[in-house]
Amino acid sequence: MKVYNTLTRKKEELIPLKEGEIKMYSCGPTVYNYFHIGNARPFIMFDLLRRYLEYRGYKVKFVQNFTDIDDKVIKKANDENTTYNEIAERYIKEYFTDAEGLKIKKADVHPRASENIDEIIDIVKTLVDKGYAYEAGGDVYFRTRAFKEYGKLSHQNLDELEAGARVDVREHKEDPMDFALWKAAKPGEPFWHSPWGDGRPGWHIECSAMARKYLGETIDIHSGGVDLCFPHHENEIAQSECANGKPFAHYWLHNAFLNIDNQKMSKSLGNFFTVRDAAEAYGYDAIRFFMVSAHYRTPLNYSKESLEQAQAALARINAALSNLRFLSEKGAEGEMRPAEKTSFEGFGKYRDSFCEAMDDDLNSADAVAVIFELIREVNTLCAEKDVTKVYAEEALKMVTELCSVLSIGETETDDIGNDIKQLIEKRQQARKEKNYAEADRIRDELKARGIVLEDTPQGVKAHRVK
Repeated sequence: MKVYNTLTRKKEELIPLKEGEIKMYSCGPTVYNYFHIGNARPFIMFDLLRRYLEYRGYKVKFVQNFTDIDDKVIKKANDENTTYNEIAERYIKEYFTDAEGLKIKKADVHPRASENIDEIIDIVKTLVDKGYAYEAGGDVYFRTRAFKEYGKLSHQNLDELEAGARVDVREHKEDPMDFALWKAAKPGEPFWHSPWGDGRPGWHIECSAMARKYLGETIDIHSGGVDLCFPHHENEIAQSECANGKPFAHYWLHNAFLNIDNQKMSKSLGNFFTVRDAAEAYGYDAIRFFMVSAHYRTPLNYSKESLEQAQAALARINAALSNLRFLSEKGAEGEMRPAEKTSFEGFGKYRDSFCEAMDDDLNSADAVAVIFELIREVNTLCAEKDVTKVYAEEALKMVTELCSVLSIGETETDDIGNDIKQLIEKRQQARKEKNYAEADRIRDELKARGIVLEDTPQGVKAHRVK
């Protein structure tokens, strides 16, 4: 597999530190509100990377943090006259609600900054002892110019970066480009004891400390949105490599921005959407499909039309899966027909094409196209009256396998329930008795309950409309 490494600005062969294993860290949310539709892109796409690596046989240890102590969290707590911890608990719970809806797997570890203060203090102390950091007025700052490779991720030099730097009048920096590792306590803020006085960690240091604690001093993959490349990830590299004396991450992956109706998302423009808002309008499944149907490094435009197209495309996949499940039970008995056997023997080429796309820097757009090519071929054969159970079963396995990697489509059977099945049987009996009025009444009752019936040569097929 090749991935585009922001550090080197080129595609590189993914070579793990340890054969068959991947250590991966991805930046998680700051938990002071529901996460927005732009946040959903890295969460979904790097969940997809993790899933694909696991599909290819890698043992992946995946860590995604929660920033639970931060200016925004503290402000929210003060505005609501509560504690930072109550705000964090609330929105971590809401994160998992949305993440589950988007079919994002839980990380192996979801560390919180507030639960790793000892590790944060330890790494800050190491940086101070080595001369890479200094205390000033109760704050601790990183000496950016002491790290000669600063800017290697964002590919900017310090003079260019300094031109845009600002120094707050309350700060006591030696250099405008120095950044805070530890912040002295302010009135009304939560704080922890440290060698430099009471205070709390800066934003950047938490990821360095937690990545080291849970994954080690050098990891395989670090990922996040392109907006985090500078300064967050640049600062992580500086801190970690100066503290540990080793490379921090071998591969840096960043997804491109998500725009709203071709504009940058902004509360001032009134185009700011949370995932919860979008899910109420289009459903979580459509959001995930929308995200994975584009390459992660391609700028993506969120609009009413694009989400409606995602819904329609997903409906095609779900219809194919539903039809294959039905034919697996109701299709013809016996061995595959010649055309079916030829199709079945060619299923491997779809898997190969799917993997070829995903191996090329996680090209999920082309992988989705492969799934639709497979479905088109399968649908053509399944439209025939004498399609066999065995072919339908094998086709279902193949389509389900590829959809499961992307976590799209209803890959599990939707149990419609015994009461619905009994009504369907009553309708079938009414039709046999030519009591069409009763049959139509039952059909209408089922439709009102979200169950649509389709009469086919193999029998009646029922599916739930969501």
